[in-house]
Amino acid sequence: MYRFLLSRQWVILTLIALALVPTMIELGFWQFHRHERRVEQNELIARNLEAKPVPVTELTSPGHRVPRADYWRTVTATGTYDPAGEVVVRRRTNADERVGFHVLTPLVLADGRVVLVNRGWVEGATDPRAYPPVPPAPRGTVTVTGRLKADETTRGSGIKDLAGLPPRQVMLINSEQRAGALGKPVLGGYLELSEPRPAGGKPELVPAPDHGSIGAHMAYAIQWWLFTAGVPVGWVVLVRRELRDRRAAEARNAPEPVPANV
Repeated sequence: MYRFLLSRQWVILTLIALALVPTMIELGFWQFHRHERRVEQNELIARNLEAKPVPVTELTSPGHRVPRADYWRTVTATGTYDPAGEVVVRRRTNADERVGFHVLTPLVLADGRVVLVNRGWVEGATDPRAYPPVPPAPRGTVTVTGRLKADETTRGSGIKDLAGLPPRQVMLINSEQRAGALGKPVLGGYLELSEPRPAGGKPELVPAPDHGSIGAHMAYAIQWWLFTAGVPVGWVVLVRRELRDRRAAEARNAPEPVPANV
């Protein structure tokens, strides 16, 4: 009755179904783990943003690699901006998804060490290779507050650190690279400015990271697992339909009964 399952067509169909089940289960767990990571990251962001501000020198030093546990920690720094060492970071977007530059200005601390301050976003000039119009950094001694971020790398950010860029333009915010250019000890990571707000709103401050949305990863995980359950159910439905069709065909092709002679 079920010998049709040994046919080439049904063997291939069964093998495909057997391959789909573990694949969909794995895809479901992949989305579930993404959901867990998003929830964990949101909790980390909220916890660090709400933590009491501390001096940046308590969390980082020259050559220090900022750990993930300190990402987005609110830190403060007091010093004097060094406009001569200022550069702009290419291919950065603002809240409206417009492509421009981030302004990276060294802040020289009282002990001579430097912390890099991302002062925010500016739009580019008409010539994409020209240095954009950047509002000057405040003069004199200033105290700034911002979010601590880790150095950007080609591997971690997915951004290529291109060679042959125009003067005073970079692709990555990296303290070791800037230390070599400035000839001064630079604290690891950088500070993403949040206070004081620039006069006239320029540069545009980088918005705080979103930590209120968890995305649809859990819904996708459940969806994949429902698909997984649907595969064997669908296979059984097809088998029963095939069996029904074969029985109907056999009934149609059965010879008419011969009436007995009276």
